[in-house]
Amino acid sequence: MQDRARLTCYEACILNIAATLERPLTLATIQASQTGSDGDLTVRDILSVAENTGLQAGYGARRITSFDEALAPALLLMTEHKAVVYHGRAKNGALLVYDPELGEGIGEVSEEQLAKSYTGFAVLFRRNHTDELDTGHTAYRGHWFRAALSANRWTYIQVALAAALANLLGLSTSVFIMVVYDRVLPNEATESLIALTAGVALALLFDFALKLLRAAFIDKAGQKADLLMGRRIFDHVLNIQMKSRAGSTGAMTNTIREFETLREFFTSATLVAVVDLPFIGLFVFVIYLVGGQLALVPALAVPVVLLTGLAVQPLLSRMAEKSLSDGQSKQSVLVESLSGLETIKTTAAGRQMRSRWEQAIERQSSHGAQSRAVTQFALNLTGFTQQAAQVLIVFYGVFLITDGQTSMGALVASVMLTGRALAPLGQLAQTLTRLNQARSAYRNLNALMMAESERPQGRTWVNRPHFKGAIAFNNVYFSYPDQGEDTLQGVSFTIKPGEKVAILGQIGCGKSTIARLLLGLYAPRVGSVTFDGLDIRQIDPGDLRRNIGSVLQDIWLFSGSVRDNIASGAIRPKDHELIEAGRAAGVEDFVANHPGGYDLQIAERGEGLSGGQRQAIALARALIGRPPVLLLDEPTSAMDVKTEAQVIQRLKECTADSTIVVVTHRTSLLELVDRVIILEHGKIAADGPKSMLTQHVRRTGRHLNVAAS
Repeated sequence: MQDRARLTCYEACILNIAATLERPLTLATIQASQTGSDGDLTVRDILSVAENTGLQAGYGARRITSFDEALAPALLLMTEHKAVVYHGRAKNGALLVYDPELGEGIGEVSEEQLAKSYTGFAVLFRRNHTDELDTGHTAYRGHWFRAALSANRWTYIQVALAAALANLLGLSTSVFIMVVYDRVLPNEATESLIALTAGVALALLFDFALKLLRAAFIDKAGQKADLLMGRRIFDHVLNIQMKSRAGSTGAMTNTIREFETLREFFTSATLVAVVDLPFIGLFVFVIYLVGGQLALVPALAVPVVLLTGLAVQPLLSRMAEKSLSDGQSKQSVLVESLSGLETIKTTAAGRQMRSRWEQAIERQSSHGAQSRAVTQFALNLTGFTQQAAQVLIVFYGVFLITDGQTSMGALVASVMLTGRALAPLGQLAQTLTRLNQARSAYRNLNALMMAESERPQGRTWVNRPHFKGAIAFNNVYFSYPDQGEDTLQGVSFTIKPGEKVAILGQIGCGKSTIARLLLGLYAPRVGSVTFDGLDIRQIDPGDLRRNIGSVLQDIWLFSGSVRDNIASGAIRPKDHELIEAGRAAGVEDFVANHPGGYDLQIAERGEGLSGGQRQAIALARALIGRPPVLLLDEPTSAMDVKTEAQVIQRLKECTADSTIVVVTHRTSLLELVDRVIILEHGKIAADGPKSMLTQHVRRTGRHLNVAAS
């Protein structure tokens, strides 16, 4: 178990700050936010934790001498990846700090002494009073998408300013041409030509620099939004409630991949085209100032292109929705095929999967072709309108020059300005297509982000990192989503700390459901599940699951080493803990003779290992850290008799004080328990010492499908 001495400096300091500012925070909440490769908090993690806790936090450089009472508490980042909490100043001028390495109290230290190891950077905190809810919970920290864009609003303002200046400077070329035709050529004013050319060259250089800056601003904003949204989306996926998970894995994967479409729209050249659209009116107005009635031509051409773009919007929107749905279907087939490739081969199901794949490809290709046809029509019409507008300006301009209403220079400048005014419209159709794709992606991602989470914003938990292991089900009724009949019907039982219990019953009676409810993967429809007398819905999911070492029926191993898989759920485990868990679970029986040992690399889902070896790794993962409760759902079903007997003997030795709940059909595992609970049709049929098992079978005449090993 994690104890106070094993907290990192950052974790201890954040808990101290949260307590000082009266914001409930659990260690499990902090650890759930960790992204550092060494399992430690990064500055970004600290800011995320603060935001979720209802605190405002800011990171930056600050001198020691500038700290006063108004800045307390603050996290001071020290060298060697250490930290202390600043709590103010004493009367003698010394700093009051909390140093987790020196104990729980607040001590005094001089500025000179602290400055020797202070990095010059700090994180400042304050309570977010304006966002508190009446319930006392912290405020919702903003919409996952709009909040990320709002965080970059100043960058987008800079983009708009750069676009305005670039478009204003773009007028210089047209004005230059007009002046040369109307003033320089008739008067052979060479010196004026040189001056004008130098001025235009300078304007073009500034225009070039502004366009580079504009692109850099968009990239910067996109990168920042990418980090904010990407992390939040993935965190939500990890914390999504199992009952809220809808659709296949492939469909959900494709939905998350649509984040790329959304991000690309706000970081690509299409956004530049959108920014340039408002300046079309400016160019038409300048054409009016320069060429008078010539402005009528672009003034009529612009609505034609805009109306065409708006007219194809409903078609593009429907095509985008269909394309997204087709992409989900295709991704679903692909993920299923790759995950079940061995089963597809052994059952000769390739024909069926190939048919589903080809149908998905055909639908996506058909809808994609229709979407491209509509987009191409709009693009071609825009190009035709641009060319027609320039021809009409020349045609009309000749008559105006003949009548003396305009000049040759004004005509040439108007032609150039018309091309510049209509240029953003050239990308309008493509922009609208990508806008519809981005909108469809947003709607699907937003539906995913609105799904219920295990860690909803503003939720506080009871801080209970340590448990004794008492379990109770109190009149529990439960049914899985989209199922009308209850899987569990009024289940009630109590398990004392250190008690060993087996849950038995026929297939479909609700044994595995009890395991899922105990782990908090689902919540009862009626009744409650308590852990040490506390409803598990009040316990931080991280605290709950670190106190319950679980092995479920479906063993899932991650790609990586054996060591990584055993330690995947633990927080900074020691080597001796890993080896001890591996020895008890039987992992050493097959890694001891391998050159890589615990660094043996395994593929996704443990491909290449036997079923028994996968179960051994999963069992070691459950044992590491010595949790007070072990929840084992058929943990040795794939092991041979000898290996199973050895594992059972080791488990009896290392779990003497632990609470054990075993879901099994094998009589061999009954050696681990002293009590059995028998389920029938979602209800408890019998509960007592395991010696009553035979009597129950004789009395009811029902076999429990408990087979001899």
